[in-house]
Amino acid sequence: MAHDEPQKPAGPAKLVIRNIGLLLSGKLEAPILDADTVVAIDGRIAAIGREKDVDTEGATTVIDAHGTTLAPGLIDSHVHPVIGDWTPRQNQIGWIDSSLHGGVTTMISAGEVHLPGRPRDIVGLKALAITAQRSFSAFRPSGVKLHAGAPVIEHEMEEQDFKDLADAGVTLLGEIGLGGVKDGPTANRMVGWARKYGIQSTIHTGGPSIPGSGLIDKDVVLETDADVVGHINGGHTALPDGQIRCICEGCKRGLELVHNGNERAALFTMRTAKEMGQLDRVILGTDAPAGSGVQPLGILRMVSMLSSLGGVAAETAFCFATGNTARMRKLDAGIIETGWSADFVFLDTAQHSAGTSMLESVQLGDLPGVGMTVIDGVVRSQRSRNTPPATRVPVVVKG
Repeated sequence: MAHDEPQKPAGPAKLVIRNIGLLLSGKLEAPILDADTVVAIDGRIAAIGREKDVDTEGATTVIDAHGTTLAPGLIDSHVHPVIGDWTPRQNQIGWIDSSLHGGVTTMISAGEVHLPGRPRDIVGLKALAITAQRSFSAFRPSGVKLHAGAPVIEHEMEEQDFKDLADAGVTLLGEIGLGGVKDGPTANRMVGWARKYGIQSTIHTGGPSIPGSGLIDKDVVLETDADVVGHINGGHTALPDGQIRCICEGCKRGLELVHNGNERAALFTMRTAKEMGQLDRVILGTDAPAGSGVQPLGILRMVSMLSSLGGVAAETAFCFATGNTARMRKLDAGIIETGWSADFVFLDTAQHSAGTSMLESVQLGDLPGVGMTVIDGVVRSQRSRNTPPATRVPVVVKG
C-alpha cells in the first residue's frame, strides 16, 4: 500500500461477553442483573441481556465467561501514587499492576505525598499536582485508570490558586491534614474554594500517618465539611467510636473505609451507616502504598471482611467498591449499565472454598479468584497471579 493512499476506517471494536453465570451491577438498589451477555462497542457498554435478545454479530472480541461472575472493575478510592508504577514509600515497582491482578481497574489519588522532596511552596505544590494529573492522564500503568494530581493544601493558598488548578485540569485535593492546614476554619474556607471550581476534597481522619501529619478529630472533620471523610477507620489510628458515630450522624459526606486502617472501626462505621439506612455513603480504599505496605488484594479483602463480619450481603459489599464510589467520585466506571465504560472483573469461587458459590464464599470470609480484567473493552490481565486460583476462568475465544 502506498504511503499516501488513504486507509479505510476500521470498524468499531465490539466486545461480546457470553455465558455469564452471575452479573453484578455495582448498584445498591439492584445489585444483581438478570442477564448472561454483555456487549460493548468502542469501550462502552452497548447492551445487557440474554444472548438470544442482544446483537452479538460482528464481534471483534468474544469472551466465554464459563459461568463465572462478571462485576464492574473495582475502584480503589484512596491511593498515594508518585510516578508511573513506582512507589518510593516501599521502593517497589509494579504495585499498580499487582492491584490490577486484584481486580482494581480505577484508582483515586489522595495526594502524591510520598514524592521525595515534595514541594510545600505554592508554586511547587501546584506544579506537582498538574504534573501528576498530566502524567497519569497520558500514561495508564497496565491500563489502570489512575485519577491523580491531588495537591496537599497549605496556609498560603488563596482562592486564585484553586482556580488556577481547576483551569489546568486538577479535580482533586490531597488529604487535608497531611500539609500545614489542620484547623477547621481554614480547611473549610479552602474546601469552599475547591468546591466552587469543581475540585473534590478528602480529609484525613484519625491519628497521624506520616511525619508532618497530625490528629484530625471529629470537630475538624465536621467543620471542614470535605466531600469524603478519608479513612474514617483510621490511617492507621482510628478515632474513638463516639467520634466516628458523631461524624456519621453529623454530616452527609462519603464514609471511606480503608484496608490499611483499623478493621474494627471499619465494621463499626459500616454498621452505623446501615443503622442509618445510608450504606450508599460507604466507599472503599486501601491507603496504599503505606507503612503497612502495598495491598494488591486490599479491596477484595475489605469486601470479604465487611460481608463476612459485618452482616451485609456480598453483592452489597461489592457495591461499596464499585457503584458507590463511582457515584460519589463522579466517575464513568464502576457500574454495569448501557453507556458506561466497559471496565470489568471476572470472579469465581476460589478452589476448595467452603462456599458453594462466589457470593457465599465471600460471605464466609474467603477471597474470590480473579480470572480476567477488562478496561475500556480491552483485556488487560488474565488469571490473577495474586488471588487464590478461581475454580473456573473466562476464555477469549475470538480476538
